[in-house]
Amino acid sequence: MARNSGNYRNPCLTMHQPWASLLVHGIKRIEGRSWPAPIRGRLWIHAASKVPEPETIRAMEEFYREIYAVNGITDLKFPEHYPVSRLLGCVEVVGCVRCEELVCWDEIPEGVRLEGQTDFCWLCEKPQKLIVPFEMRGYQGVYNLERKVYEAAVRGLTPVTSPLPVKFPLPDSRNPFSLKPGSLASSANNPSSSETNRSESLATAIAGARAAATQFSKSNTFQPVNEGYPISSRTRNASKEPQSQSKFAASHSRGRFDN
Repeated sequence: MARNSGNYRNPCLTMHQPWASLLVHGIKRIEGRSWPAPIRGRLWIHAASKVPEPETIRAMEEFYREIYAVNGITDLKFPEHYPVSRLLGCVEVVGCVRCEELVCWDEIPEGVRLEGQTDFCWLCEKPQKLIVPFEMRGYQGVYNLERKVYEAAVRGLTPVTSPLPVKFPLPDSRNPFSLKPGSLASSANNPSSSETNRSESLATAIAGARAAATQFSKSNTFQPVNEGYPISSRTRNASKEPQSQSKFAASHSRGRFDN
């Protein structure tokens, strides 16, 4: 379903690896896009089919080591694997602000402010991962999971403990959409200390993260979903297509995740 449909029931976003797993594992707290978040609440995260390059994984892990170190956290545990063509879990989108607002927001940790590298910053809390990530096909933009897929997946969720949990304060606690682009405009005029106090290693890590993201900057989205399932070295001779949502629901409707 296209992202401009505006009728979201169980919204899902397909992302490239390693960014998808970093978000679901609670390490990544800001999802950067060129367009504002159209939803608030639970957002399912699906990993696209492109296998991440080892250099990309190293660059992004180094980026997060450095920005967490700014807040005194030096023992990060990264995902052991970065699976592709899989539904991974979900996060709660609590708001969306522009990059220039985020980097000057003194009410959140500096490491979170350093994650602001794109026009619009989706603010994510409460990550949960699937005990068993499962194969399915993704789509562009924000789309709805089929009901059967949602019902199967929601039983397999387990909470994730973030290295540094963040609670983004809402300007109006009665309005879940109050944290939106322009809502923090008054603080955007204050100079950010992040630029002046960056160490050489932090600056290098930020540059590496930006370089890693440029491979997708032209489309700001994932590779075409019909390019096929990436085959590992163990199964290179086997022909396999990603499961549709309907096929997944049928194969997992017998309580596979009830453990």
